[in-house]
Amino acid sequence: MQYVRLGRSGLKVSRLCLGTMNMGSKEWKPWIFDEKESEPVIAHALDMGVNFIDLADFYSIGAGEEVVCNVLRRIARRDELVITTKVGYAMSNDINAQGHSRKHIFDAIDGSLKRMGMDYVDIYMLHYFDTETPVEETMGALNDIVLAGKARYIGVSTMYTWQLAKILQVCDKNGWARPINMQLQLNCAYREEEREMIPFCMDQGIGVSVFSPLARGILTSDLQSTRNQTDFFTAEMYNDQASKSIAHSVAKVADARGCLPAQVAQAWVLQKPEVSSMLVGADSPAQFDSALAALEMTLTADEIYEIERNYTPCDMINDYTAGKRIARTARPARAPFAD
Repeated sequence: MQYVRLGRSGLKVSRLCLGTMNMGSKEWKPWIFDEKESEPVIAHALDMGVNFIDLADFYSIGAGEEVVCNVLRRIARRDELVITTKVGYAMSNDINAQGHSRKHIFDAIDGSLKRMGMDYVDIYMLHYFDTETPVEETMGALNDIVLAGKARYIGVSTMYTWQLAKILQVCDKNGWARPINMQLQLNCAYREEEREMIPFCMDQGIGVSVFSPLARGILTSDLQSTRNQTDFFTAEMYNDQASKSIAHSVAKVADARGCLPAQVAQAWVLQKPEVSSMLVGADSPAQFDSALAALEMTLTADEIYEIERNYTPCDMINDYTAGKRIARTARPARAPFAD
């Protein structure tokens, strides 16, 4: 395992972060693992050196935090883990049980800690940017949570660069805790965050954690999987020809190397020095080992060209562009991967 300091903070995390959206309750989504199914994956990740665990209250509407932390309390030491959870998406039909108001943030952190059976979370993250709540209210509430000892650090996820700039401005103006981590979507089929968000995070000393390195699963070349057939987000984000062509290119590189497409897609992400950590949502120890092998893989210039040649600009993937993304066209192949 490799470890890295998260942004300019003193916090050191494993470059592979265990993503847990697939753990919780099958009542939420059919591909979710229950506690018994989750434990072997969690245990294997810890055995392989992972100390970074990603949660969210929204995953299985709270059951995800409960299931994962039940396992962690049995098999791990709390002080050796870096655990993050997120706040923002609706937890019930209550009008105030969502967003980033002071009320909801205070209620949500207490709910998360109760479900987790823990006194604090290492990084408490905004799941998105709430356009309906003043940023001063949100960041003031998060700062108070840090001062209360319920969170050691704060982080953010999935927003426009200007929104992150607004957050940093209000934190600096008031002397409040700054985010140390930006969690964003990045993979061979979605690279828009490389234009502004990632360079801005580098400039501001904010660590970058990447989720969905397999593009919701399409880069595994298993388009018939339960998740790819039932996950609305896969169709919403990656149901265009460019994404499918990129997946085909990843598979060609993997075939030439004699490895799985997932390993090549993950290596493409991990080869970027600006990426602090990559979330791995493994369904088995073997899938986690693929990501571990990707840490040691170095792609050649020809392999990178083949992977990237189909990519063309697209709309951002966030809460504000749902249902509005457009199809893309690809560049022609060249040797040694031309048919």
